[in-house]
Amino acid sequence: MKVAVIGGGAAGFFAACSVGEHHPGAAIHIFEKSGKVLSKVKVSGGGRCNVTNGCTSIAELSRAYPRGGKQLKKAFRTFSTADTMEWFERRGVALTIQPDQCVFPVSQSSQTIIDCLQGQAREYGVRVWAGTGVEALERKGEQIRLSFLRNSREPALFDKVIVATGGSPKRTGLAWLEALGHKIEAPVPSLFTFNMPDEPVRELMGVVVEPVTASIQGEKLSAEGPLLITHWGMSGPAILKLSAFGARLLSEQQYQFKVQVNWVNMPQTERVAEALWELGGAHPQKSMGNQRLPAIPKRLWAFLLQKAEIPEAKKWGEAGKKQVNRLAALLTNDTYAVRGKTTFKEEFVTCGGVSLESVNFKTMESRALPGLYFAGEVLDIDGITGGYNFQAAWTTGFIAGQLG
Repeated sequence: MKVAVIGGGAAGFFAACSVGEHHPGAAIHIFEKSGKVLSKVKVSGGGRCNVTNGCTSIAELSRAYPRGGKQLKKAFRTFSTADTMEWFERRGVALTIQPDQCVFPVSQSSQTIIDCLQGQAREYGVRVWAGTGVEALERKGEQIRLSFLRNSREPALFDKVIVATGGSPKRTGLAWLEALGHKIEAPVPSLFTFNMPDEPVRELMGVVVEPVTASIQGEKLSAEGPLLITHWGMSGPAILKLSAFGARLLSEQQYQFKVQVNWVNMPQTERVAEALWELGGAHPQKSMGNQRLPAIPKRLWAFLLQKAEIPEAKKWGEAGKKQVNRLAALLTNDTYAVRGKTTFKEEFVTCGGVSLESVNFKTMESRALPGLYFAGEVLDIDGITGGYNFQAAWTTGFIAGQLG
């Protein structure tokens, strides 16, 4: 059996290895358009590669995917996070689970993961063709004919083909799959940070607050987690999660919206006001600038006092009801104008791709073209940060490689 895998990224290599495992003796070819394979793996997690997540509850795991969670819930029963960890460890990659459940190689180097995938592919006799992009596919009897970009090689026939080309930032990048009869969900960015060019909060760059609740004003959309203030605006897991679940909505709003931040992660403003009165009652002679709620970093506390028009030198015992209520309102419902986004180009994640309606998720086979399979982010699947996007690549790649 002759198998082509289109795309030399995480999903492509894992699918090729799965073909090798399930179909010994198969002739497997990986075609990668760029000159380098596994380039996204190389830069992921700051070069450390967040290979998966330590969460083993399938129900909880599936909730980390704004798109595709329902379908992955079933797929994870075939190949889940525990299977991923076992797969790599069985091949000599020691892994470590961080307190935040992110899983990294003990080496703290993505090269360890790359070496493992390439080594395993070599064992299965996989041939890798870098700089060889596929232009079109067509059915030829029982086989599929591949035509290559810039005539980099002659068209060739394959018994099975797995598409693992990754996310495309533009719909035009998916036109060749749409031409085959697949429904395409228009791609828009996911996992981006918020730009706030007009907000003085940017002066607090480097401040981390954990945990906060961030929400989009006027929408039923919120996320919890650490928030990082940057020189361009806001980032960190809470913001990235919010951007992922709001990817389509925020695109429609052209990234012009207001974000509300609950700095203390407590829903009742009255409760926070009570906590402030208790703090003041315990330290009436202390200045409000020097005696703060422990959850709030010092620089942010000073910033919020200024925003609430409260002098830092004012003693707690002299604080008036209006001032305390104003501070409590800011702590629970602080609003900032977002004017654009910043995506990390090396690690961009897209919402959109080949519609899940076009794929049989039990096998990852195309409903439009028998013998064609999909794996990874070319599908309309994306997860929040924490190793979830790689896990989707391993799971779909493993299932696609069974060629069921």
